[in-house]
Amino acid sequence: MPLTCDVLIIGGGIAGLSLASALAGRATVIVAEAEAALASHTSSRSARQLIPSYGPPAIRELTVRTLALLRRTEQETGRRFLTPRSFLLIGDEAQVREQASSHMAFISHAEAIKLSPELRPGSFEAAGLDTTSFGCDTDLLIEHHRTTAEAAGARILTNAPVTAAVRGDGDGGWEVQAGARTIVADTVVNAAGAWADNVAALFGAAPQGLVPYRRTAAVVKVARPLLPEQPMVATADNTFYYRPEGDQVLISPSETEPSRAEDARPRETDIQALVENINSATTMGIEVVDRAWTGLRTEPADGHPVVGFDGQTAGFFWLAGQGGYGFQTSAGLAELAAGLILDGTADGTGVSGETIAALGPRVVRSDDVSRRGQLAAMPAKVR
Repeated sequence: MPLTCDVLIIGGGIAGLSLASALAGRATVIVAEAEAALASHTSSRSARQLIPSYGPPAIRELTVRTLALLRRTEQETGRRFLTPRSFLLIGDEAQVREQASSHMAFISHAEAIKLSPELRPGSFEAAGLDTTSFGCDTDLLIEHHRTTAEAAGARILTNAPVTAAVRGDGDGGWEVQAGARTIVADTVVNAAGAWADNVAALFGAAPQGLVPYRRTAAVVKVARPLLPEQPMVATADNTFYYRPEGDQVLISPSETEPSRAEDARPRETDIQALVENINSATTMGIEVVDRAWTGLRTEPADGHPVVGFDGQTAGFFWLAGQGGYGFQTSAGLAELAAGLILDGTADGTGVSGETIAALGPRVVRSDDVSRRGQLAAMPAKVR
């Protein structure tokens, strides 16, 4: 006997779980996750920082909305997802000014050193500070979305990779094979992350030219630990970023190397080069790499998420391509997606028409899809 629902969400990362939570009590929902555990890929490998000054205008708007929604949820639940942590951008003056936004104030070189005294004075010439940035307890947030969705009756399936889909006649909805289960749904949401274009192909939807990019991070022990309240520091030329992580430090090379859709792993040479770069720019004195990981941040050519109903495939909704902005846009995108799915409108979501237009599924050139699709070639198991 097939399972039935109003909305089937393919993907159990932060995007899919946020939407399941936003739909709680308003629709019957099933989440199908290919892996044995939820949020086991990119969502479990986040920098855990929400930065309103980071990204293009549409991303910044969604970040501000996400922060507002999370603060409201904190008040309603008593859970604390957010911890204030400023964001310090350093580099040459032209680079810092190019990336600055209304959320970031230029500060003097001396002020930057006072905030982050581990920085070597000669390692940068200009700085910008975003004091509206927050650290995020991503594990707690994922758990909140899961429990909220399940309390409202949502069913969350793991070990349920989607392998086939057939559209019923008329308004018959979709019949989807997810692992050993058959699911019949009126609407299918593609929140499959790095595998989103592969999933779309199963439904006959045109790909969006989504490409996964590697993003490595490590937690290291240092000779001179940072204070917990110190800001996250990033270079404007994307050489590295770091921030306090308890009595250790989280570091990343901010790389943008295209990848296959896969369970990515860190490379020792990348970590070694990162340690050398940070030791050269700071006096922290990295001594030991405690652990390292690599996630995939997936996005289309224009760098904006793809959110909305597919223009050619009935009942198929995109919620993919968030790139490195998954957590910081999660609540805003979930609110927007829920409005579009249930009401066909974004009224009341606080998202501007310009941003909604920027997010809608694109018409992607076939040669671009072919080139980018080769990079994101599907592994043995479709997610």
